[in-house]
Amino acid sequence: MKNTLISLLVLGAALSVQPAAAQDAQALFKSKPCGACHALDSKLVGPSLKDVAAKNAGVSGAVDTLAGHIKNGTQGNWGPIPMPANPVTEEEAKTLASWVLTLK
Repeated sequence: MKNTLISLLVLGAALSVQPAAAQDAQALFKSKPCGACHALDSKLVGPSLKDVAAKNAGVSGAVDTLAGHIKNGTQGNWGPIPMPANPVTEEEAKTLASWVLTLK
């Protein structure tokens, strides 16, 4: 009984961390210029974040690739309009990329 209770407490703690991390990443997204070109569900200048997640689902190394695109910019992945480099740290870029890949 004691082991079951401990297991449930650990599981509950782990599950409660994920929404907090997602909220932190979403707050980071809102604090950066990302929202000027990207929306969660619809295409603006760039693709929707959910489209980015779908395109990269199951792709090996997607977090690092997306983090590089976020930090350094890219061109040609979604059409002719280039994505400029963004004022983010490596850690922030990875946080944003990881969060985007969780969207469905």
